[in-house]
Amino acid sequence: MVEWTDFERSTIQDVFSKIDAASIGHQALARCLVVYPWTQRYFANFGNLYNASAIIGNAKVAAHGLTVVRGLETAVKNMDSIKANFTELSVLHSEKLKVDPDNFKLLADCITIVIAASLGTSFTAEIQATLQKFMSVVVSALGKQYY
Repeated sequence: MVEWTDFERSTIQDVFSKIDAASIGHQALARCLVVYPWTQRYFANFGNLYNASAIIGNAKVAAHGLTVVRGLETAVKNMDSIKANFTELSVLHSEKLKVDPDNFKLLADCITIVIAASLGTSFTAEIQATLQKFMSVVVSALGKQYY
């Protein structure tokens, strides 16, 4: 079980209260698909993902990015039971979608970068460390079914 300090809890809640979920999700997933093009294989039904412009303009990328951030918001509300809350998603991604669990880390890094850019100078080293800890817990929870 992960131990969260009061600072970490309040920091994560504060970060997610300040971001635009639709924008962050869209930008982060688009960044992941552009920077790590092999991740596109999981989104074959999204249509045109042939270049960065097509990816950024793809409505399905935007919608799924929002879904991802909404999932993170659920984790924020349930920080003491992230693994339990993500069990079904872990099963879905491992057994049905066959997603390589390393891709969760890649997307988590893209989310962190996009949040950092969004928050600007208020995104301190302490906030980054806390967000990365949170994202690591989420990545671990999503990968739980694989092991």
